[in-house]
Parts: sequence; C-alpha cells; structure tokens
Amino acid sequence: QVQLVESGGQLVQSGGSLSLSCEPSRNIYTFDHMGWYREAPGKQREVVATLTRSGLPVYADAVKGRFTISRNNAKNTLHLQMNTLKPEDTGVYYCYAYFQGDYWGQGTQVTVSS
Repeated sequence: QVQLVESGGQLVQSGGSLSLSCEPSRNIYTFDHMGWYREAPGKQREVVATLTRSGLPVYADAVKGRFTISRNNAKNTLHLQMNTLKPEDTGVYYCYAYFQGDYWGQGTQVTVSS
C-alpha cells in the first residue's frame, strides 16, 4: 500500500505564490509517473501537472507558464510551485502516483482570494 501526504495549501491573495509538497511512503523513483490534480467546488477533478519517472513535465493549458512541477530526489518529495495565482485556481489539490495502480493523497486546500 502506498501513502501520499500533501502539504502547503493555504489562503493566498490573487497574484501570490504557493508551493505544495507531496511525500510518498516509498522511493519516488519507483513510480511510473506522478502528478497534481485539483478539484474545484462543483467541478470534476482535473489534471494540473504530471511528471514522468524520467522527469518530463506536462502541464494543463490553464497553468502553463505559472506552475512548475518538480521532484526533490534527496528529500523524496514531489512539488508544485504555483505563481501568479488566480481565484480560479482555488480548489483541493491532490497528489497522484502510479505504481501497479493509482494512488491519491488526502488533498490540501488552496484558496485564492480576489
């Protein structure tokens, strides 16, 4: 069983920045790919950014140029740096990982005030 623990979500003003972290319960290199998803109130969960084991990032159009997904190998953590935040970025952000199946974190709330 794999556990993913997110942290870093909080209330921030529009235009501000936040950094989310995800700590998996196993070596980060064992995952075929990892990523961040978000779920806004009344909307379906959507992909924000993903990262392959080889380090190739893919971003949703809505966050390109503003968000950066990265991996800290020494700390065994996945990160999402979010800049120039907008109210529409508000939602619960989930860490995702694939290793012989799908795994999700419990989510961390990000609220961007206008």
